[in-house]
Amino acid sequence: MAAAGLDLGELTRLQPPKLSQAVHREECTQCFDNQDGPLGVDVCLTCFNGGCLSEERHHARTHFEKTGHSFTLNIKRRPKPSSKRGDGEEPPTKMTKLAIVEDREEDKYEHKTIFKDWKSDPVNGAEVPGASADSFVRSLVDGVMTSLSSARQSEVKAWEEEIAPCEHTLTLEQIVSGPISASGLAHCTQCDLKENLWLCLTCGSLGCGRQQYGGFGGNGHGLKHFEESGHPVSVKLGTITPEGGADIYCYSCNDAMLDPGLAAHLANFGINVQTQTKTEKSMTELQIEQNLKFDFSLTDESGNALEPVFGPGLTGLANLGNSCYMASVLQAIFSLAPFQHRYFSDVAKHWSTCTEVLPANCIDCQMHKIADGLLSGRYSHPRTSPTDPKATSPLAHDSPTPVFQEGVRPATFKALIGKGHEEFATMRQQDSEEFLTHLLTVLRRHAHAQKTGSAEPTETFAFGLEQRLQCGECRGVRYRVDTQDVVSVPVPAREKGKDADGKVLYEDVALTSALDLVTGVEGLEYKCPRCQKNVIATKQSKFATFPETLVLHAKKFQLVNWVPAKLDIPVILPENDILQLDHYLGKGLQSGEEELPEEQAHAASLPEFNAAALSQLEVMGFPLIRCQKALLATGNSDPEAAMEWLFAHMEDPDIDAPIDLGGSAGSKGPEPSAEQIGMLVDMGFTSAQGRKALLETNGDPERAVEWLFSHPDDTGEDTPSSAAPTKSTTVTAAPPGGSPTLPARYRLKAFISHKGPSVHSGHYVAHIREGEQWVLFNDEKVVKADKESVQNLKALAYLYVFEKV
Repeated sequence: MAAAGLDLGELTRLQPPKLSQAVHREECTQCFDNQDGPLGVDVCLTCFNGGCLSEERHHARTHFEKTGHSFTLNIKRRPKPSSKRGDGEEPPTKMTKLAIVEDREEDKYEHKTIFKDWKSDPVNGAEVPGASADSFVRSLVDGVMTSLSSARQSEVKAWEEEIAPCEHTLTLEQIVSGPISASGLAHCTQCDLKENLWLCLTCGSLGCGRQQYGGFGGNGHGLKHFEESGHPVSVKLGTITPEGGADIYCYSCNDAMLDPGLAAHLANFGINVQTQTKTEKSMTELQIEQNLKFDFSLTDESGNALEPVFGPGLTGLANLGNSCYMASVLQAIFSLAPFQHRYFSDVAKHWSTCTEVLPANCIDCQMHKIADGLLSGRYSHPRTSPTDPKATSPLAHDSPTPVFQEGVRPATFKALIGKGHEEFATMRQQDSEEFLTHLLTVLRRHAHAQKTGSAEPTETFAFGLEQRLQCGECRGVRYRVDTQDVVSVPVPAREKGKDADGKVLYEDVALTSALDLVTGVEGLEYKCPRCQKNVIATKQSKFATFPETLVLHAKKFQLVNWVPAKLDIPVILPENDILQLDHYLGKGLQSGEEELPEEQAHAASLPEFNAAALSQLEVMGFPLIRCQKALLATGNSDPEAAMEWLFAHMEDPDIDAPIDLGGSAGSKGPEPSAEQIGMLVDMGFTSAQGRKALLETNGDPERAVEWLFSHPDDTGEDTPSSAAPTKSTTVTAAPPGGSPTLPARYRLKAFISHKGPSVHSGHYVAHIREGEQWVLFNDEKVVKADKESVQNLKALAYLYVFEKV
């Protein structure tokens, strides 16, 4: 062994990383110090964790002390002269294709590696002389340097092609109708459009696409053909390639699909794929091109560049490729005192006490890492130019183009928070309100499992919403309080004309008017348990308690061809951004009111609804009870299927009646398995609680977790065994968060804006009030916001964050 003095026993047990292993060589897993810094990153050669070497953080040393893993590889990276970026040139903010193009690091950077032994120097790790000459050590080093880094690995997984065949493409039956017209001569069967044409693979009918997806306009005649004929699968002409690729859409599944037999199916219409040339952009290309177009101006009303700002609390988040929805939410929540106190004030304490071997798998570690990255100011400085080391001024070389920061890259955080989620695990654009809800759910689950006793910052958003139902005949009432984190306010669309470009303009809507709609009285058909007949009841929602931080979600959508389109309806905030909610406080059961008798098989036996699916349906403007019924009827998971059910049952006379599942506690789901119960026990619940939750939710683990969080006081001990007689049980709901104390006075702290026709495309940014100055966080660009643009964007915001004062 050339490298003398090494612990040969430990060394020979080391193995190069496997393909499935994440190698954290780009940056520390507990802070954002990275391989481009002067000290580089130490990669553990046992578990491939990345640790920094700064004196105040020393995460590489802490990892050695906790694990005893002695050997690390220090990695430093420097740009090669040929790959230097020109002054003022910014890196791309979003990926431009749904594929990982080979972008070899060795072509752009040179790396310096040092093999280190921490037993020889427990403070900084000691370089092992002669290690580079040892063949075994070289194989370890080569394995680390040639493996996919953790960030790259999660990126590749997230961008992997997700389109798959469906039952309709696999079982497609064709009605052969002969050759169709040649390209350029073909047109829609119901209009004259010759572009954005979709060929029905069942009968050969040509229909134009939906305007918002087609790129060249469209009247939705392809969809109309499906509604009339039931033929589900179509292919977009102009996207067919000689390799047999094309845009395939299944209207029944309402999604892009794969047709393994496309070449044979097209041959029935006289189309030879080998002779085809792609002439139109694919749906993916159109969406990404559209996302790249939407950006927020970084100039004031006079055209002058906005001033970049730097320092604690002013750190940008680099865009990972359609991650602006996440960045805007993180900037907003970490501007709030509860999150700063929980995750930044005691960050050093958690670093020293965390028992997780791999910090990349610890939710607390990653939240602390984000807090440290955004709030410490360590990473908030102007980007330095590789070609000019003096280019550190915000306006380098007297250039009118500002020099922004690099921004920290929340790749590890995104991979962990999105893990296992069908949407947030991808690199597609998502809805910022849905992500906020998902993040709060993840944090609460983790806190419950850990039982740390620390103050939970998520509770700053929690409040109780009082639901009052009154029978129109006997005047009996029922009250219910639901715990919520976000108030979704409908914003009515009233057209007032069009601008010079033909864009529809809408009348202003006061935010208080939208709140009046949420808390207004509405009528619904109802079977009264006292009257025992169908009556018209009234329903009204008010605040039972007020949160410390109020999040308002402006619902500005209308359905166009089954797709929710976003409308730019101006919302006018109260004077000085002060919102007074005192008159929205509910008062509960009043003197003289008589409660309606309890209905069997209602609240206690309703399942926990899929939060993401329910949110998507509510965003489209459907009432809550209709959304719940649709999810119950379609498996409680797929919002597309639920939406189709809603359209088919819009005229049902009982569509707005309370949900009645019937049956009793004995008709719950099948007896759960030991493995299912064990999974919930691992999260910190008792066996009795886990069993009852699974029984209440028909054995669905995800819904069971949601049920447990909404019934924290239920011990599950009163649940009958499968062999015992069943009986009804009373479920005690957890008290809602927030407080009924008045006055309920709020001031706008932050707002998240969005440009684009849909929440799933376009671009999100956050504006945050720092004292009396508004700051714009546009991915890694952080600037002083222009007062005039703040007023305009505030009116068109998507999420409003108010703090109680």
